[in-house]
Amino acid sequence: MKNDFINIALPKGRLGDNVYEMFSMAGYRCPELENPGRKLVFENHDSGIRYFWVKPSDVAIYVEKGAADIGVAGKDILLEYRPDIYELLDVGLGKCRMAVAAPKNFRDDPRKTLRVATKFPNVAKMHYSKFGRDIEIIKLNGSIELAPILGLSDVIVDIVETGATLRQNNLEVYETLFEISARLIANKSSYRFKGEKIKQIQDGLAAVKGAKND
Repeated sequence: MKNDFINIALPKGRLGDNVYEMFSMAGYRCPELENPGRKLVFENHDSGIRYFWVKPSDVAIYVEKGAADIGVAGKDILLEYRPDIYELLDVGLGKCRMAVAAPKNFRDDPRKTLRVATKFPNVAKMHYSKFGRDIEIIKLNGSIELAPILGLSDVIVDIVETGATLRQNNLEVYETLFEISARLIANKSSYRFKGEKIKQIQDGLAAVKGAKND
């Protein structure tokens, strides 16, 4: 029956390709997905798995609302949106960090409101609230590095992978907030009613992760 399927939300892009490779190595290969054409949903009836690709920032929404039983989302997304889900496993992919970056030689003046440009307003607010710092959030969706260059902001809060873009624009990491990697997450109701199958998948991915790290 279709209700017996485990519905899995995969993030589009390079991360999703690597995540699917882990699922495949764990025994959950889906040939349909490897030759997608224009299809959006891919099923393997033998293993009872149904995959679909979604925008990375939407994975947690699909899982929280029950359209997906499980999915893989970055820790940055989970901390920004705080979805009501279970976090089951750090799959060890998509490693980077959330950081405050600023022009070289930047010095924070606590007498002034700090202007912070970011795609992650909640993360930024939570960070600066710990210090009681007065900030103005400037929500942007792209080219965050441009904001301090053009004087729109004093600093940025953004994901940093290699730091190459920062260096090319005379910016540098001012402070690292937390490390980021992709996490296997589960819908709470699905975990209750399909827990045995989900736990098998979790254990399979954990074994693949362990083998990769050996």
